Amino acid sequence: MQQLLEDLKNSRFKQVYLLYGEEAYLRLQYRDRLKAALCNPQDTMNFHRYEGKDISVAQLIDQAETMPFFAQRRVLLVENSGFFKKASDQMADYLKELPPTAYFIFVETEVDKRGRLFKTVKDVGSAVEFAIQSEATLKKWILVMLKREGKKISEATLDYFLQKTGSDMQNISTELEKVFCYTMGREAVTEADVDAVCVRQVNSQIFEMIESVALRRQQRALSLYYDLLSLKEPPMRILFLLGRQFSLLMQVKELKKEGCDDRRIAERTGLHGFVVRKYAAQASRFSMKELREALQACVEAEEAVKTGKMGDALSVELLLIRCSRERDHASA
Repeated sequence: MQQLLEDLKNSRFKQVYLLYGEEAYLRLQYRDRLKAALCNPQDTMNFHRYEGKDISVAQLIDQAETMPFFAQRRVLLVENSGFFKKASDQMADYLKELPPTAYFIFVETEVDKRGRLFKTVKDVGSAVEFAIQSEATLKKWILVMLKREGKKISEATLDYFLQKTGSDMQNISTELEKVFCYTMGREAVTEADVDAVCVRQVNSQIFEMIESVALRRQQRALSLYYDLLSLKEPPMRILFLLGRQFSLLMQVKELKKEGCDDRRIAERTGLHGFVVRKYAAQASRFSMKELREALQACVEAEEAVKTGKMGDALSVELLLIRCSRERDHASA
């Protein structure tokens, strides 16, 4: 990342860049900055964009070999090609002998770092990873934007905002804009403001659904499920997220039992620190036996759907009823 910033600052560019990673907001932001620095994106004579799995390497090479038209560079933007997940020897060989006027920007979500093409880009150009940002980085970024708008927020409200929005920077940016508009004329941002305008993410709704299961609030759990169905969320995706949540709760509970602190749990599970605290509190409402049973119930619900014994929507509904019914407290 630092090298890319230096290149943009000094206008000394490599001929090949690979921007990759899960954080789409940063990945696409730097794609646009790099694109604008290398050429005029409106210059259709010298800027070419390709996207998708069916891009022809031969066509890319043919385009790169063509001299730019009254310009210094010919820039090829290649997005979501899948080149970095499969063998692309022809492209790897070509990047080693590029004409001086050809510049490539590859943009991918996933790459195979062991692949020849990835290694070639590292050798002849620059590969920049945009990973999901840490809790501390997200908070600093949010606070900078709040300060720019003349807003203030408490630590507790900031945590609450992140719990509701998740760690996706594009979603955070969108929700912050809504908060700014809603609090126009006021300095302080409160939890009530967050509740009033921020859209709850599916993962957040799944968390609340499981909280209702833990508290045996069956009607609330089902109501949240019906809300997700009304939003066209596929039942099998909901089932997957339920299973993932129960699995994470088991991990958090086990790590807590081993004496791990929140930071260590975050490292072991991949969760953000502000999420770990929520998960630890929720995990404490279940015994380990209950979590294992819930996870097994998720497996059985999926099997019932895949074998045609039950419809997907009904299968998840019965799962929620089964897990949230009143029963004797099991030992931890």
